Amino acid sequence: MKNFTVHQGLVAPMDRENVDTDAIIPKQFLKSIRKTGFGQNLFDEWRYLDAGFPGQDPASRKPNPDFVLNQPRYAGASVLLARKNFGCGSSREHAPWALDQFGFRAIIAPSYADIFFNNSFKNGLLPIVLPEAQVDQLFSEALAFPGYTLTIDLERQVVVKPQGEELPFEVQGFRKYCLLNGFDDIGLTLRHADKIQQFEAARLATKPWLARSMTS
Repeated sequence: MKNFTVHQGLVAPMDRENVDTDAIIPKQFLKSIRKTGFGQNLFDEWRYLDAGFPGQDPASRKPNPDFVLNQPRYAGASVLLARKNFGCGSSREHAPWALDQFGFRAIIAPSYADIFFNNSFKNGLLPIVLPEAQVDQLFSEALAFPGYTLTIDLERQVVVKPQGEELPFEVQGFRKYCLLNGFDDIGLTLRHADKIQQFEAARLATKPWLARSMTS
């Protein structure tokens, strides 16, 4: 998992409330057994005018010119500005996968669905909660100024606006630690790889029959 320390990125404002996970990554794209390749179908039913299916070449699709992520001024955006209850609906972990693989590193919204919020941290995506009034102001500025960027400093827990104003945000200490160091659940476990190997070696030394049962 990529670590997150300080990130400066172009902001894409998605002015919709209650964006659910089926809109983020529609159900027909969940058939893949891999954890990659979902970015091209992020917000598929909104990004394209034609129906999409797994394995389809995005170049053959008809983009929706009115959708925010298809507008040239937001090309390469890595900070998604959203409204309340972002990520509601089903618990699919594919939603943060798709956002991350499209290129987003952080989301800013007044609130999130709980499961999506938790899944985001586990996959290196930082969901920031700011008061609704501050989010409203960010929407106004992002729409008014092409090329609007924000700097997110996770260590200091602030969102820095272009003119230098800082907006503090809260993040739970353990989640912050994992993001700063790029640890997912597997990475957290592998910190103790030496101890795990020592335990396995000691166990097999005292119970050698386990080696046979494990390989049979």
